[in-house]
Amino acid sequence: MDSTKEIRWVASGFLYGHLRCKREHAGRSVGGYGVYLATNRHVLEGQDKAYLRFNPEASQPARTFVVDLQVDPSLGPGMVAHPDPDIDLALCLIDTGRLDAEGIRYTVFAQDRYVADRKAFEDLAITEGDFVYVLGFPMELVGKERNFVVVRQGVIARVRDYLEGVSKEFLIDCTVFPGNSGSPVVNKPEASWVQGTKPQNAAYLLGIAAGYIPYTDIAISQQTGKPRVAFEENSGLSSVVPAQYLIDLAESVEQRRAAILTERGQDPNV
Repeated sequence: MDSTKEIRWVASGFLYGHLRCKREHAGRSVGGYGVYLATNRHVLEGQDKAYLRFNPEASQPARTFVVDLQVDPSLGPGMVAHPDPDIDLALCLIDTGRLDAEGIRYTVFAQDRYVADRKAFEDLAITEGDFVYVLGFPMELVGKERNFVVVRQGVIARVRDYLEGVSKEFLIDCTVFPGNSGSPVVNKPEASWVQGTKPQNAAYLLGIAAGYIPYTDIAISQQTGKPRVAFEENSGLSSVVPAQYLIDLAESVEQRRAAILTERGQDPNV
């Protein structure tokens, strides 16, 4: 982005908390987390900075924070992408201490509480037809003064190929638009359920929206009968990167970070 130009909000993202350790505090077990910005690889690739927008706890206008994407991600802020080019996922370690010090409101998807890994998909019996929400900022709709998410509803369209290990994505029937890249996809808790199925009584992060599935419509010349113009349209189906890949990528970054800090005699759980 040219520093002389106005910031354009072109994508979505969320904060993911990767569990580093469990410890006792005030007589109860609490977790220590490494907190990451999670979004798609294509959102951050080729960029040297990311601009994040947060609401303060007080009723003040949203504030913008700049994150350096070029620093070694094993030790601090910086972007790391999934090593598999077919998995559209990137992470950036976030300094939540700065957010806390400046009175910023934020929520984290904690790995051990709100994130569904592959086993959780099976335990929860996640299947086609289950309702989901996509939380993001399509078409630069970020809110004028405060940063409020746009919620869209859909259903899981195909997930069995992922569960059987033959696909690296699952599909949802939900129309997404430019700006939805990096949106968290969560299941919809239900107050009732079909007898013989498992209840969906809590919301979990299932994955990250990567983009819509296009289809091509071709205009045929009435005179020659040959194709003249091809139009790419939004099919209403969207691909989702499963949360298991998010967990795996964060774990690899955390392991490298822990090894370096341990070698330096520092506590990697801080």
